[in-house]
Amino acid sequence: MATISENIQQLRGRMGLACEQASRPVHSVTLLVVTKTFPAEDVRAAFQAGEHRFGENYVQEGIDKIAALADIRAQVEWHMIGPLQSNKTRVVAEHFDWVHSVDRLKIAQRLSDQRPAHLPPLQICLQVNISGETSKSGLTPEELPAIAREVAALPHLQLRGLMAIPEPADTLDAQRQPHRALARLLQQLNQDGLALDTLSMGMSADLEAAILEGATLVRVGSAIFGQRPSSAAQAAATAP
Repeated sequence: MATISENIQQLRGRMGLACEQASRPVHSVTLLVVTKTFPAEDVRAAFQAGEHRFGENYVQEGIDKIAALADIRAQVEWHMIGPLQSNKTRVVAEHFDWVHSVDRLKIAQRLSDQRPAHLPPLQICLQVNISGETSKSGLTPEELPAIAREVAALPHLQLRGLMAIPEPADTLDAQRQPHRALARLLQQLNQDGLALDTLSMGMSADLEAAILEGATLVRVGSAIFGQRPSSAAQAAATAP
């Protein structure tokens, strides 16, 4: 069984090939290691393998890992990439460096109000429901421009770009379409006067398509740590 370090090396190779196919420099794409459901010791192993950016989907799980890895806190970035409810904005504003999943102006306003003054601005991506799925969070492309302008004007935040979780697709061409659509939305926002530089898109199964369409940050977990346990298995493992 491959180690976390070996899996990261293999993943970096995939990213490098995709960048070559896209005629892009390798350093133009950042890897965000998605650590949800995996223990703090796995995060530390990824850190020791050279990774410094980690993404969490669940607020309390993320807070617990940040505390468990307090000794490396100054050397890493913590990204909240999962759905964020209003009652969790304060702890996220206090502990995380990035939030990718802002899908309402109210959430952005609370994060801005609750960001401690001694910390640098919280880096923000707006989540777009690029595939129009009723089960997915995110702004519609139509409401995005107005919300983006309002979020960009908030103090204590820095609007960096857009994030999406497209509907799964089987072919490379089909995978590329929603990523292309998100890239166009970012381009339109910049043409309208914003200065955004981040496209958070692409995961283990579709990172090549995302890189070909301009992703600047790919969010990868299972290709590094292996398949996540099922919800039932997780519940059984944590039961008293």
